[in-house]
Amino acid sequence: MAEGIKDKVVILGMGCTRFGERWEAGAEDLIVEAFVECLEDAGIEKKDIEAAFVGTCYDEVNLGKAAVTHAEVLKLPHTAVTRTENFCATAQEALRFATYSVAAGACDIALALGVEKLKDTGFAGLPIGGGGAYPRIGSYNGSGPQSFAQLAPPYAKKYGIEMEKVKEAMAHISVKSHANGAMNPRAHLRFPITTEQVLNAPIISYPLGLFDCCGVSDGAAAAIVTTPEIAKSLKPSQDLVKIKAIQISVANGEETLFNSWDGASMITAQVASSKAYAEAGIKNPREEIDMMEVHDCFSITELLLMENLGISSPGGAYDDIMSGYFDLNGKIPCQVDGGLKCFGHPIGASGLRMVYAVYEQMLERVPDERKVNNVRLGLIHNLGGEPAKGVVSVGIFGRD
Repeated sequence: MAEGIKDKVVILGMGCTRFGERWEAGAEDLIVEAFVECLEDAGIEKKDIEAAFVGTCYDEVNLGKAAVTHAEVLKLPHTAVTRTENFCATAQEALRFATYSVAAGACDIALALGVEKLKDTGFAGLPIGGGGAYPRIGSYNGSGPQSFAQLAPPYAKKYGIEMEKVKEAMAHISVKSHANGAMNPRAHLRFPITTEQVLNAPIISYPLGLFDCCGVSDGAAAAIVTTPEIAKSLKPSQDLVKIKAIQISVANGEETLFNSWDGASMITAQVASSKAYAEAGIKNPREEIDMMEVHDCFSITELLLMENLGISSPGGAYDDIMSGYFDLNGKIPCQVDGGLKCFGHPIGASGLRMVYAVYEQMLERVPDERKVNNVRLGLIHNLGGEPAKGVVSVGIFGRD
């Protein structure tokens, strides 16, 4: 029986660019920026990296499909380089492959990197194109806001919660993320907002208003992983940030083919998180998780995720959110760096940006105003595609 990857791999170093409208930088520049910081943090040389996995979602506007292009940018010495892509879970996939390579003994040190350059496309949102069994993001069943907005009414009906209360909780989520993002020098949107601004903002797709939706950004993030033994020999005085679990769940479309789906749940999030908790040895995530970075593409997504990740009880997310449970000074701070909503969302980099937020907190490298005290276990969650037709990746990380 498979025993999983728990504690077999640690993060040796990480790097992350500033996210935003990076007009001055191409995808190649962003890759180098994240990679240089990551390499310096790891304290190794390029020749020490035995395998690299580089994630980018939209090859049409980035570096193309070929791994050789990414290898040329990184100038790795004839190292094995593989390109990964899995919608918004692309960077998390790069990390999963790098982690599995080390855990399997295929290599001692591996690189995971994610990048996306979206602001130069001319679109305010995601590029449109593709076809096949699953059209590219942006061209399926309307827009992203339309798809995710449809979660709210069924949720309100399922638990007997007034829509105004759902909107109130969504507003609190947005205000919280903006407050955190405003303190982060690498975040795309660095300004606080009020509940009144959220509730009175122009409607994008009811009940989602302008401040309920994340935008897209340019950016890159990277991680170098290795074994605990090697990490300890290279950094004997630094705490180890161990990878406890990385699990992925991909929808097969059955939710939208049958009438048994309630329209208010994310089955892939339930499956991936359950497997991740089991692999990490977590029995009670509400009591054991210290911080979270989740895929808050829309405020309603984060609300439902609190329940589908097993943190809040069914129908209990409203009370948790309004009580400040997920605020920076709450029991389980969520989106401590601003999240997709404010740090930004370069599709192929977001998963590693989330890991970077956990990594920084665990090593206590953030200023006091953004610090989460004594982070031992952190969770990250990625969602690509639609709520019921997409991919979900959940990772658990722990400080030794």
